[in-house]
Amino acid sequence: MTPTTILLTILAYFAAMYAVSLLSGRRADNAAFFSGGHGSRWWVVALAMVSACMSGVTFVSVPGMVGVSGFGYLQMCIGFFLGYLVIAFVLTPLYFRLGVVSIYQYLEQRFGLGAYRTGAWFFFISKMLGASVRLFLLCLTLQLLVFGPWGVPFWINALCNVAVCLLYTYRGGVRSVIWTDVLKTGCMLLAVTLCLYFIARDLGGIRIHEQTFFFDDINHPQYFWKQLVGGLFTVVAMTGLDQDMMQRTLACKNVRDSQKNLVVSSLLQAAVIALFLCLGALLYQYAAVHGIAETGDRLFPAVATEGSLPAAVGILFIIGLVSSAYGAGGSALTSLTTSFSVDILGTKGRDEAVVTRTRKRVHWAMAAGMALTITVFNAVNSTSAIDAVYKLASYTYGPILGLFSFGILTRAKVRDRYVPIVSLAAPVICFILQMNAERWFGGYHFSYELLLLNAGLTFLGLTCLIERGPRPQEAAARREKR
Repeated sequence: MTPTTILLTILAYFAAMYAVSLLSGRRADNAAFFSGGHGSRWWVVALAMVSACMSGVTFVSVPGMVGVSGFGYLQMCIGFFLGYLVIAFVLTPLYFRLGVVSIYQYLEQRFGLGAYRTGAWFFFISKMLGASVRLFLLCLTLQLLVFGPWGVPFWINALCNVAVCLLYTYRGGVRSVIWTDVLKTGCMLLAVTLCLYFIARDLGGIRIHEQTFFFDDINHPQYFWKQLVGGLFTVVAMTGLDQDMMQRTLACKNVRDSQKNLVVSSLLQAAVIALFLCLGALLYQYAAVHGIAETGDRLFPAVATEGSLPAAVGILFIIGLVSSAYGAGGSALTSLTTSFSVDILGTKGRDEAVVTRTRKRVHWAMAAGMALTITVFNAVNSTSAIDAVYKLASYTYGPILGLFSFGILTRAKVRDRYVPIVSLAAPVICFILQMNAERWFGGYHFSYELLLLNAGLTFLGLTCLIERGPRPQEAAARREKR
């Protein structure tokens, strides 16, 4: 594929995406930006949630992982489904009952300002870094295929891609995100299905023999119960306790619609992941037949652009990759704006016009922050830095999970001013354990269960902060009654 063909494909997709965002963002006020005005149809949100959980990294990584772990990722999908049930029937009714705009407002109502700001800052850091990494990988691909051959500097590439996310979310916020996510879901499914068809036709049919369940070695990262439990708590933390993901669910009209959205979208996501894994199996077979040496994340791009398949495969790959990356970047930008405006700056008691001005300035600032972070990643030019960012993002959800779990499962009051200390200590302890696990625990390797350990340590730390007697204001009230 030539750079011109790739750029024209991207521009065509952006035109369609921007048209959808304009239509969906008409007459959008702050309520529509932050929560969609609680007027979205549940089946629309369910379709949007399918693609919302998948980024450009997923688009290339899930097929690539088949060579190492077979269909073992489906074990995680079982845990994902169980996690969605917890979100649907435990967390969602709580959020609707409290009437929150940002889900971290629950922490303020339950514990106090210290816990509230702690949850918001953990989310802010992880989402800014995670979203920037996802867009960085798209920028890196476009730099190699388009901007590099034309001699365009990387920082202009980064600005252009962040500007796309800014433009289509600037007016409509989460409402625009939902409808562009529906477009993204359609493009992604079309890309995967047609790529499957063309590759299977070249191979003369579909023949898949991959291992799915791993019960043999408890020390192995693919061990079934590790994957299932890890999948459950990963979804609860990274969807149910993530402002980015829950903004869509809270855009539904009521609790019942939100629950239907979550259950249906979880089943659809499992089906889409199965399609990606089948595509991965065929990609490895195709590579073996045609002498392609690439594996892992490089496999799908290599097969899609090497020239033996119809040109449509390369175009579909670009559309799928771009739609995934822009969807993740746009939704992250909207959730960052919402969380920073509501949780950190505060919107209570402010005039609508003041909130609107603040929200727009924050939106621009978040976009600038993402562009700067992407440029820094490129300057560092180290995959180890990217890996570190992903690990950091996984660590930050542990304290959030611990805070919400303690708040929901207990009625105890804690000394709020010490909550940030406990929330910072838990990830540090987890890091020490992970670095020494093989030596200390007989060859054991932590997988996704590290998130659960992180949350458990936070939960344990909060128990040490329980107020044993009545709080000062409660004691004063009792004295007055006497």
